[in-house]
Amino acid sequence: MSATPGAVADELSVLLGRLHRTLRRASRSDLPDEPLPSAQMEVLRVVQNAPGIGVKAVAAALGTAPNTVSTLVGDLTASGHLERLPDPQNRRAVRLTLTASATELVDGYTDHRRRIAAAAAEQLGSDDLEALAAALPALNRLLVLLGG
Repeated sequence: MSATPGAVADELSVLLGRLHRTLRRASRSDLPDEPLPSAQMEVLRVVQNAPGIGVKAVAAALGTAPNTVSTLVGDLTASGHLERLPDPQNRRAVRLTLTASATELVDGYTDHRRRIAAAAAEQLGSDDLEALAAALPALNRLLVLLGG
């Protein structure tokens, strides 16, 4: 592959999408219980990383519409995974926090995904593993440039 910005962008776009879907499928295949839908898990992960976050901020973090996140938050609240607390600065806004069961669920799913990815990474040669590690800072910079 030629290292032009367009060629790298094309390859990266396809590869990251496939990697994400493959990891999600692999991590769901051997779970004892059916996990929550991916969109709901993403909301829970954002809230776990920023307790007290508002719906608009979750939407911004996920790059999706606030009304979509509002629907997901409603479902997660009804299922006992999220708590909506009033925002002391704005009575129309809410602050989101995970329930204890949601924290356990997210931690377990995250650990499970980490183990699956680590098991695959262990099968790579040291050169490939070093190349992936070396690429992480550049991928993080690209994410920031894309607005993530």
